[in-house]
Amino acid sequence: MADYNPQEIEKKWQKNWEQNQIFNAKVDTSKPKFYSLDMFPYPSGAGLHVGHPLGYIASDIITRYKRLQGYNVLHPMGYDSFGLPAEQYAIQTGQHPAITTEENIKRYTEQLKNIGFAFDWEKEVRTSDPAYYRWTQWIFMQLFNSYYDKSEDKAKSIDSLIEHFEKSGNTGVNAVCDEDTAEFSAEDWAGYSEKEKQEILLKYRLTFLAETTVNWCAALGTVLSNDEVKDGFSERGGHPVERKKMMQWSMRITAYADRLLRGLDTVEWTEPIKEMQRNWIGKSKGAEMVFQVKGQDKQIKVFTTRIDTIYGVTYLALAPEHDFVQDLITEDQRTTAEAYVEVAKNRSERDRMTDVKIISGAFTGSYAINPFNGEEIQIWIADYVLAGYGTGAVMAVPAHDERDYNFAKHFGLEIRQVIEGSMEEGSFPGKGGIIMNSDFLSGLEMQAAMDKAIDFVEARKIGKGKIQFRMRDAIFTRQRYWGEPLPVYFKEGLPYLIEEKDLPLVLPEVDKYLPTEDGEPPLARAKNWNYQTSEGEYPLERSTMPGWAGSSWYFFRYMDPKNEEKFVDQEIAKYWGAVDLYIGGAEHATGHLLYSRFWTKFLFDIGVVTIEEPFQKMINQGMIQGRSNFVYRVKGTNKFVSLGLKDEYDTTSMHVDVNIVHNDQLNLDKFKAWRPDLADAEFILEDGKYLCGAEVEKMSKSKYNVVNPDDIIERYGADTLRLYEMFLGPLEQFKPWNTNGIDGVSKFLKKLWKLYHNNAGEVSVSNDAPSKEELKTLHKTIKKTEEDLENYSFNTSVASFMICVNELTALKCNKRAILEPLAVLVSPYAPHIAEELWALLGNKDSIIHANFPEFKEEFLVENSHEYPVSINGKMRTKLSLSLSLSKEEIEKAALEDETVQKWLEGNAPKKMIVVPGKIVNIVI
Repeated sequence: MADYNPQEIEKKWQKNWEQNQIFNAKVDTSKPKFYSLDMFPYPSGAGLHVGHPLGYIASDIITRYKRLQGYNVLHPMGYDSFGLPAEQYAIQTGQHPAITTEENIKRYTEQLKNIGFAFDWEKEVRTSDPAYYRWTQWIFMQLFNSYYDKSEDKAKSIDSLIEHFEKSGNTGVNAVCDEDTAEFSAEDWAGYSEKEKQEILLKYRLTFLAETTVNWCAALGTVLSNDEVKDGFSERGGHPVERKKMMQWSMRITAYADRLLRGLDTVEWTEPIKEMQRNWIGKSKGAEMVFQVKGQDKQIKVFTTRIDTIYGVTYLALAPEHDFVQDLITEDQRTTAEAYVEVAKNRSERDRMTDVKIISGAFTGSYAINPFNGEEIQIWIADYVLAGYGTGAVMAVPAHDERDYNFAKHFGLEIRQVIEGSMEEGSFPGKGGIIMNSDFLSGLEMQAAMDKAIDFVEARKIGKGKIQFRMRDAIFTRQRYWGEPLPVYFKEGLPYLIEEKDLPLVLPEVDKYLPTEDGEPPLARAKNWNYQTSEGEYPLERSTMPGWAGSSWYFFRYMDPKNEEKFVDQEIAKYWGAVDLYIGGAEHATGHLLYSRFWTKFLFDIGVVTIEEPFQKMINQGMIQGRSNFVYRVKGTNKFVSLGLKDEYDTTSMHVDVNIVHNDQLNLDKFKAWRPDLADAEFILEDGKYLCGAEVEKMSKSKYNVVNPDDIIERYGADTLRLYEMFLGPLEQFKPWNTNGIDGVSKFLKKLWKLYHNNAGEVSVSNDAPSKEELKTLHKTIKKTEEDLENYSFNTSVASFMICVNELTALKCNKRAILEPLAVLVSPYAPHIAEELWALLGNKDSIIHANFPEFKEEFLVENSHEYPVSINGKMRTKLSLSLSLSKEEIEKAALEDETVQKWLEGNAPKKMIVVPGKIVNIVI
């Protein structure tokens, strides 16, 4: 028989697909469209391990299935190719990040093509390509030239705002802007200098410069996000991180907060991901009010969702970064308080939010006045209060808030109950209830008390009812080299956009990729990093865009990647619309997914796209975990003992490269060649083998449990890899990689291959009509496969293929009417072997152009039943009878059966029990 040679077959068909550009997508209004997207990878130097392709395989299966259903499919791939790792490598080696990025992309592309993905490589994008980031810069410019009109609930051109200022000042403007924006008239506006006008406009622009508290890492020379900091150190490299104020570009994502919340109701995402976004956005209805500082001309502004508990306030708590902190610390408290602030402000917000066990704080020595009862209350500094949420100050009600309660208990502060209910242990949150001990609010239900308290502060002009969001405006600056240059120059210290004709603003050459000696970003090293205007030459922005810039709109560029006139043609964008299926990691829920939704809504507002939500359906794939192997060294020696004997010796365990272990058996020669210190290793074997221990851990190079897909493909073929990754378990779940089970998948493909060949190794397919049993097996598999694909349940389909092939093998099936549709069914999962079998059956066109087999219920309808016939409780024979027979007819057939007659010996049975479609029981 002709052997199944996956390596030969797979290279053949990968070359065929590429030469014929079989997966290249074009607008075709005669077909329904399907846009499938994977979160594009950052091309690291390590290349892909077997965990990376999991989501890609799933999306590839769906896209191939959709093509078989007649859809016009767009399934692109590209690279998120700006980023800190390439820059860090450049700092260490002096090699330009573009060189290592290009090498890494080449490696990734080769690996992805080897797995046989149906990507449209003609549409590949790279965020670090100037032809791409030209349009990232263009989108930034549109944001800079826009503001958010709250009355129309959309972004509008800054020019229309300027027109309003010229006619009426900012009176009647209902726009998102900085809170300290002062009122001015048309006359005031006319009298302002150019510099003053630009300063006012910055308070309205959707991207703006402002002094912001950031996580500054001097060693990396950049600002880090909260997620990149752990316990005051950078997650990359473990360098110290300090909280400091810097001028930063930011995006007013908060303007879109309500729309981002509402949009979640229109997309088909998992509820946990939606809830993560809702919590991150954090919409709260409450009140904002001020507390007068005793003896100072200062008012502390707080936001609270429970102003009804105002009489329960026993202290104010300020974030360590609060602007008033230094002025509020009295001399007798200065040493203690300032030392606390220095430590507390450098803890990341993430740590301060999640670590509820550490209770710390410092008294400022100052007091505030409660405006409701005139009571003096202490002002404390506490790191559980965040500068980035609300106002950076909290009116603490220990009786009814857990963190306030823990803080008050720790420092011996008063805990005063103002909501009726039990307070035996801890705080009593009181989601509803009656207000008590609260003067004119006492006896009121919560909502009525809130309304009355808000009326009180509004009447005295010390506060107002307000909707607050936890989400902050997104910082849009990195003090690094390898990122998109911002298309901005500075005149008199204020930002202006370069002209559109000068896009892209390309990264300049620099002598080093480090910040300058005085702390300026690396672009400050560039010669003549200035912008020439008709008025003169001005310095360009020296920071670059963050990593999320290019990934916030890449899904649009895939539609029309070669367009030099627009970031995407509007008609093309209208045809492809939203992404129909997006597969990627849940870790991007509050980063990339929010930013992409924000930018899409903005692009919709300015009329350049027709959708508000970019990703209609999203699936978050689980992680393939590593399966580590261990060897056991006898202490003080270079001798290693097999797993089953290790308890007889004093040993230490050691991770070993899983690539030199097969089915937990160590390859001794490869182990000795693995490291120089192991060349003279000795082994204590069991049954002539060295068996390793195993444990499921995260896949990482340090644990030597990274499995390279290239090795699996070289040994078993890409189709085996694809099927096996799907067979491991449900897509969304975490599961360990275990090569012990891969042989079974490989054997299945060989068995599938054998179905199409005779014993002489020739393709042998009959045109005879298939039997009922063969049709039943096929249509059972069609039904199961279709259901699984519609439900994204890939692992059970693989199992159904195995059952199908086993049954057809047992039936010795070689019928074209069965084997041809079977090849189509298998093709989304194992496309290479399917293409080869399809061609061997005499088909000239690719299997991708076939139709998905139609399921017919009639072939699963049973016409007969095999009755077990029991005599005196023991089964003696089986009868295959038509299901249409009556009870009497079944009895008659049973009595006429030779085996039954033998047992009856000419006598009539004492009793017969017949259950149609079930059993026949005879008592003699």
